[in-house]
Amino acid sequence: MDGSHLADFLLAKDYLVFGVERRISARENSNTRHLEDNPNFVFLTGDMTDQNSLLRAVKESDPDEIYNLAAQSFVGKSWSIPEQTSNVTGLGVLRILEAIRESGKEIKFYQASSSEMFGNTTNIQFKGDKKRTFKLNEQDEFYPRSPYGVAKLYGHWITKNYRESYDMFNCSGILFNHESERRGIEFVTRKITDGVARIHLGLANQIALGNLEAKRDWGYAPDFCEAMWMMLQQDEPDDYVIATGESHSIREFLDAAFNIVGIDDWTPYIVQDPQYMRPAEVDVLCGDFGKAERELGWKPKTNFEELVKIMVINDVQLLSQDWEWSPEK
Repeated sequence: MDGSHLADFLLAKDYLVFGVERRISARENSNTRHLEDNPNFVFLTGDMTDQNSLLRAVKESDPDEIYNLAAQSFVGKSWSIPEQTSNVTGLGVLRILEAIRESGKEIKFYQASSSEMFGNTTNIQFKGDKKRTFKLNEQDEFYPRSPYGVAKLYGHWITKNYRESYDMFNCSGILFNHESERRGIEFVTRKITDGVARIHLGLANQIALGNLEAKRDWGYAPDFCEAMWMMLQQDEPDDYVIATGESHSIREFLDAAFNIVGIDDWTPYIVQDPQYMRPAEVDVLCGDFGKAERELGWKPKTNFEELVKIMVINDVQLLSQDWEWSPEK
């Protein structure tokens, strides 16, 4: 999702963009198909677990900027494949940094850090502190609650360590949840919007979900990709929280999604399934993007309701090409 949106953004700025993809038997290119005929976009083959492939990718592309968005990024799945998650999402960052060092060239590097690194810090750090809001910033303590969060924290800290040890231009964007119409179907937001579309069109009658009380700070992926680029245009490298400053529960996401298709009471369509419950849940995440606004001039352009609307309408249209949205529908 992020890679395709970032490629669109950079191509619009006349970049020559190289996208690194893994060699897999069944290629998944639904988000990148539109890039394949663009003369300013080139696919390279590489793997976050293969150091030599990353060295070759850097040599072939001779880049000025590298954006690392690669990861085993499904938090729930990280519990069943913790070793792979750690190898790709954590050690993969180290391999890219080493590839940059080996190149001998000054390359600006962006690392996609995650709000999941904060994990349970809201409950621990702010307990009983009524003066402090629950919006997390760059100075707050990390307390990851999943193999994914732990792996992301390693990537975050090794990026910072290489910046300070080798004087590299390394930035980490601590991105809170961001979604779009290109989100993978296994993620809860897209699972909801696809499910709502199917229910609306008579193709399904329920959606199976896990915890409905978890709250997240959801933004729109293209807005967040612009922030990634802004970080690498600064005179000095630094780390920034990118968020919307608003937190919404899964229940609120359901309210907004079903409202688009004219359903006020969604409870008959939702089934809670224990298999979607995480061993250690993060109750609430909300970010403070104040530093990014002050230093980058960045702030979110798309609000929560607009994000949900974009996703629902897209999924209905994917399933029914002749459907057009109107407020009455």
